[in-house]
Amino acid sequence: MAVSWRSWLANEGVKHLCLLIWLSLNVLLFWKTFLLYNQGPEYYYIHQMLGISISGNCYPVQLYSQRRARPYEMRPFTFSGFKTVCATAMDGDNTVMGEDFLYNFFLFFCNSYLVGLCLSRASASVLNLNCSLILLPMCRTLLAYLRGSQKVPSRRTRRLLDKSKTLHITCGITICVFSGVHVAAHLMNALNFSVNYSENFLELNAARYQNEDPRKLLFTTVPGLTGVCMVVVLFLMVTASTYAIRVSNYDIFWYTHNLFFVFYMLLLLHVSGGLLKYQTNLDTHPPGCISLNQTQDQDIYSPEDFSEHFHGPLPEGFSKPEARNQKTLVKICLEEPKFQAHFPQTWIWISGPLCLYCAERLYRCIRSNKPVTIISVINHPSDVMELRMVKENFKARPGQYIILHCPSVSALENHPFTLTMCPTETKATFGVHFKVVGDWTERFRDLLLPPSSQDSEILPFIQSRNYPKLYIDGPFGSPFEESLNYEVSLCVAGGIGVTPFASILNTLLDDWKPYKLRRLYFIWVCRDIRSFQWFADLLCMLHNKFWQENRPDYVNIQLYLSQTDGIQKIIGEKYHTLNSRLIIGRPRWKLLFDEIAKCNRGKTVGVFCCGPSSISKTLHNLSNQSNSYGTKFEYNKESFS
Repeated sequence: MAVSWRSWLANEGVKHLCLLIWLSLNVLLFWKTFLLYNQGPEYYYIHQMLGISISGNCYPVQLYSQRRARPYEMRPFTFSGFKTVCATAMDGDNTVMGEDFLYNFFLFFCNSYLVGLCLSRASASVLNLNCSLILLPMCRTLLAYLRGSQKVPSRRTRRLLDKSKTLHITCGITICVFSGVHVAAHLMNALNFSVNYSENFLELNAARYQNEDPRKLLFTTVPGLTGVCMVVVLFLMVTASTYAIRVSNYDIFWYTHNLFFVFYMLLLLHVSGGLLKYQTNLDTHPPGCISLNQTQDQDIYSPEDFSEHFHGPLPEGFSKPEARNQKTLVKICLEEPKFQAHFPQTWIWISGPLCLYCAERLYRCIRSNKPVTIISVINHPSDVMELRMVKENFKARPGQYIILHCPSVSALENHPFTLTMCPTETKATFGVHFKVVGDWTERFRDLLLPPSSQDSEILPFIQSRNYPKLYIDGPFGSPFEESLNYEVSLCVAGGIGVTPFASILNTLLDDWKPYKLRRLYFIWVCRDIRSFQWFADLLCMLHNKFWQENRPDYVNIQLYLSQTDGIQKIIGEKYHTLNSRLIIGRPRWKLLFDEIAKCNRGKTVGVFCCGPSSISKTLHNLSNQSNSYGTKFEYNKESFS
């Protein structure tokens, strides 16, 4: 079915607009900085230093091939041992070089210093932008405040906050790519500074003598040494952020990702070296001016010098120099050129976001310094644990999540878990469900339950004992907070992905009238029939509540068992209501969307998904498709990492 532009704009429009703005900023910064270092008069002398030496000169010439003319203007350039001039001997209309490959290589070779200089600075501008933006999506408290307050009244704008993780990943990839460009350009710069060392430009020289080993510039200077360390840190962070590492060993990802603080400290030191300098007195010393004390023998080049290097007619586009008695405009130097290192612009770019992030982390540290009181621990089937707690002055909204930190398990490591029960005005208890799937959750379970109870067949049960100290950080916002702000919502859960919807169901069980929601479609897909017991009691109570209030159509519950081992119903007489809504097999998503669209003509349906990426992708595609009932589907998701 064709894509509905109305639904596509609602789901993708703002996201692509923000992507376009971000991309435009990167292109604009890159091009503006490239042109500045390529054409800026304040960098005239650094061009001269890198392009002129006593061993040979490259003058502006035009090279031609037999097929077509390719004018190319070169700035002065020299290379140690490259003692021939750049102008090749001409034989009629053809160059001795001839081949395209040699031609292109020659042009690149004669301008490599300019490419390295401009690319290094242009890529640095892009890195400054993305190193500042990458911190903002990690300010979780700020994002939760913006989502929950009236500062962002538009639901479409609030939904944009759900893309914070995408922005973080996009900026991270950009940092990796342009770091590679930046490193390659600076390697070229180190070579060019060494080869083109000149006594006439001592203040601009990064090298200390002619043909200095470029590796010394990398390992004996502050910018070089910090740059090498930053590359190592970035490599560790990137490799540990891959999907395979995160799934197989989350601890490695967690610890290496916290090296970002080391990266930023090195970055602040990296830009303080001041190797590249610019001219400050352009008014009193125009670039290329002639000093009154300068002799005629000191590096004054003029077009007539070209004829010295040609043994035949000059190429087309060049003429014989005119008589010297013709009047020419000469700029006179009033003083010697003065140079100064740039103020580190990186400090300006990252100081604001870095201070904001540090302030937020400090606030979170103060807020989470008091441990919670664990009320009970419930062991559910299929290795799922339920933890109920209380904490003074703790408030949360349905759909939010918290971060658990247990020092007895790990001194530094912590993990996010969605709230399945939120505190209300009448009760302070809140809780989470988590599946035991990794080292951290296994150690945490061993501390919560005695070893003898882990293999018990009588499930669930509540165990009372002395629990370890547990700290929480949060709550933080998630896309599922918006589920109560639609008139109609479709909530799709896969396995343990039901946890964010559990808090919403608990909230509706307490009181559904204050919210905009008037119809909820709840779809839960599991592989194990016992998984439905995690929230079977909650679903039964919710169903009975709306039947008693004569609102049987408020919640539409559909349970799908994708795999079966012979047991095809939830054990227990009280679960008869759920068994009647249990379907063996997988949902037929297209028919489901058509049915919802037909029953809610002309309305906007919020689609929420927490589960495997395959389900998420299917729902995303269906939400963008058109239907004949005028129903618009707005897609929201939270996928497993």
